[in-house]
Amino acid sequence: MAAHFGSRLRKGAANTAVAAVAVAAMAASQAPGTAAENGRGVDSQSASDTDAHGTGEDSATGNSLYYTDLPPLNSPVESSAPSAGPTTGTSGTTGDSESGIPATVLDAYQKAAAEIRQSKPGCNLPWELLAAIGKVESGHASGGRVDAEGTTYSKILGPALDGNGFALIKDTDNGLYDGDSTYDRAVGPMQFIPSTWAWAGRDGNGDGVKDPNNVYDAALAAGHYLCRFDRDLSVQSDMNAAVLGYNNSQAYLSTVLSWYDYYRKDAHSIPDGTGTLPSHRSDEGSTPSPAPTSGPAKKPGKSPSGNKPGGGGSSSPGAGSTPTQPSRPTPTPTPTPTDTVDHLTDGGTGELSAMAGDTFGRTVVVKAVTETGKAVPGVRVRFLINGDTDAAFSGGEIVATAVTDSTGKATAPALVAGEKTGDFQVRALVVGRTVSGVDYPATVTERRADTLVRIGDAPLACVPGGEFAGQIVVKATYQGAVADGVAATATLVKAADNPSEAGAGPYFKDAAGNAVRTLTGLRTDAGGLLSLPKLYADDTAGTFLLRITTAGGATVTVELQVEAATPSPTPSSSPSSDGAS
Repeated sequence: MAAHFGSRLRKGAANTAVAAVAVAAMAASQAPGTAAENGRGVDSQSASDTDAHGTGEDSATGNSLYYTDLPPLNSPVESSAPSAGPTTGTSGTTGDSESGIPATVLDAYQKAAAEIRQSKPGCNLPWELLAAIGKVESGHASGGRVDAEGTTYSKILGPALDGNGFALIKDTDNGLYDGDSTYDRAVGPMQFIPSTWAWAGRDGNGDGVKDPNNVYDAALAAGHYLCRFDRDLSVQSDMNAAVLGYNNSQAYLSTVLSWYDYYRKDAHSIPDGTGTLPSHRSDEGSTPSPAPTSGPAKKPGKSPSGNKPGGGGSSSPGAGSTPTQPSRPTPTPTPTPTDTVDHLTDGGTGELSAMAGDTFGRTVVVKAVTETGKAVPGVRVRFLINGDTDAAFSGGEIVATAVTDSTGKATAPALVAGEKTGDFQVRALVVGRTVSGVDYPATVTERRADTLVRIGDAPLACVPGGEFAGQIVVKATYQGAVADGVAATATLVKAADNPSEAGAGPYFKDAAGNAVRTLTGLRTDAGGLLSLPKLYADDTAGTFLLRITTAGGATVTVELQVEAATPSPTPSSSPSSDGAS
């Protein structure tokens, strides 16, 4: 499935071989930074895991139809930070219209890539590759015709895989996903065939259902599918193999890599339903089997009453006869909930502050309202963490989405502080609309303790020039709970009312064996315990104080005695007897 093919490549390429040559030539003719110049030319060797017999049963799509449109010739200039992600939630976004990706669909690509960075870090899956495949397979879910949960308003179906110009794959799902009980068809925004979805399907939006018609589910499934066989997609040969495994066509590979390069240079968020629709398909010049008429996409295992309302989607690969130019979908007669949102307002968040390593006690809550202040349920809200921080939402992501409830409120996942202290910001934006959002300041403070006690009460004493027996151990707590990872300092002080370092008396030893009377950089362990190194005494006798202080002000003072040993008394001798009788 494709876009912007008409002005540069003559319509009617009747077979894949001709299309492959044309696509390769087009890729080579593009502006600087194209696939050819970046070493992303087509690898002539097919992926090892693609179907050698051409049945398509081992591919994600069954080697079904796809859009063949290429990015515009005036490719944008390479960004200085291509992996930073597209601009979102700002007004006046610039860029070619082709670089716009519908907000919910873009969110699904990014969320899927973020999840796979956690579960399969060695794969190095870029979200831009998912976007390229989504563009080629379905035009980003027919230009972003999805509801707040990411489900397409109508099914996107490929042609019947009946062996008539396509692979022969007889029905495997009793028509559950594709409505065809005779042959399988590719289904949904990422065009999975039912037999592949049966094992590759994922639940990407957390609703408990694996639905190929849901862009969150489909994007996550596509990511895992591309990352099979321990692939590293930062290696071009692995990326080529992954894409060919998705659809075993060199022309398909060229088209996907062209869009991948394009999105790496420029991509931005646009409102749902406003995406540019592709107009040229890989079957131009042939007559595919018509797809069955389909109504709203149904989630497997859910009743029809659970379907989301919406307007008609765009023509999908093989859906009906081959049009010269597919028409845009009929607009939804009534505004979607997202269309009615005027702005976001605070929903009762409160102060956001936590110690390093702790979960914030408050969560970010926003409310979507109309111009008159009426709450709007069913709206997807994106939460983003901005600033110099390693704080994250639970699960380790810095971007999260939630749908407003019946009161119009959306709640972000719990915030978890990292080890980096300081201020940052959580921003809340409406997905699919450029309206006023809400920014929340947040702070991470250093770990601290409010109580510090010594473990054990045995007296600590030694003779001048000796060493103290045993080890000093203290325990830190904060509000009654173990205070782990708290910074501490131990100092031999001059007196109880004089915290200056003593110039004589007990001491620690540094790595070189030199005497030191202040230890810094100490930190309590996971149990809140702090064990000090061995203490030694110089030749000075007397009573000395060791003071231990933690971040947060908790302090404990330990008394040390250095006294000369008391000599043992000499036994007195008895008066001698001279033997008088």
